[in-house]
Amino acid sequence: MISLVVVLLASYLVGAIPSSLWAGRIYKNIDIREYGSGNAGATNTFRVLGWKAGVIVLIVDFAKGLFAAAVISQLAWQIGGGPVSPAVWDPDSFLRIVCGAAAVFGHMFPVYASFEGGKGAATAAGMLYGIEPLSISIAVAVFLTVILLTRYVSLGSISGAIIYPISQFVLIRWFDWPIDSSVVIFTLILAAAIIAKHHGNIRRLINGTENRIKSFKPAKGLLNEQPEN
Repeated sequence: MISLVVVLLASYLVGAIPSSLWAGRIYKNIDIREYGSGNAGATNTFRVLGWKAGVIVLIVDFAKGLFAAAVISQLAWQIGGGPVSPAVWDPDSFLRIVCGAAAVFGHMFPVYASFEGGKGAATAAGMLYGIEPLSISIAVAVFLTVILLTRYVSLGSISGAIIYPISQFVLIRWFDWPIDSSVVIFTLILAAAIIAKHHGNIRRLINGTENRIKSFKPAKGLLNEQPEN
């Protein structure tokens, strides 16, 4: 139990690293939460500071989730050396899930930034790659393909969420892919949550009023587009 507490705390502290806030200070000496959508995440960094800062923040946020799920989770074996999961679940898969989730929680509620963080999408993506990379790669491919074909980010997100558990079922059923039941259960819950979160987008898609991406050109950033005084 002590080993589980240690790796969860470490994962939270890594996830809490406020990369977008640091980027705001370094690039423009601002608090990025006071601009754009007010969100301390990669998307708002792209919007406010432009693509260069946005890509850096995206990579760091992704890496936080991946590092927690793939690396920090494994420290539990060195610290405690015994099972730390429910008996019906594989301990390694369970550790990857809970450590990744702790990193996402840290990103959303960072202790270093008054518990005001981002939405956790990039960190969650990194976490999922640290848990089971093939099925999430398939989901990401569908996500990007749908966006390129339709210019609807929401439709891409919904499509990726639907294909994610389906791809795991196919991998298990026809390719004997070793995916633990804990991962499948977590995937189903996550997919359902993502789809439910997009209920407003689904309504707008049906009504034909959903916003589309106007251009795939790299964003300059709102502050970079403003004339110098």
